[in-house]
Amino acid sequence: MPRGDKSSYTDKQKRQAEHIEDSEKKEGKSSESAERIAWATVNRQDGGGKKKASTKSASKKTSKKS
Repeated sequence: MPRGDKSSYTDKQKRQAEHIEDSEKKEGKSSESAERIAWATVNRQDGGGKKKASTKSASKKTSKKS
């Protein structure tokens, strides 16, 4: 995946970045700077793009001998 490719992000992460970018622009930041800040914030919150669903394996219960 080339740098700057946002295809690995969820729709929610993309919406969050867009909202943050709009807020930064309202504060007077340039478009480039606002986009950089927005994606850096999303990455900091979520750790990057889509995450695989974590699978929890059932804990094995050991039978007690009485």
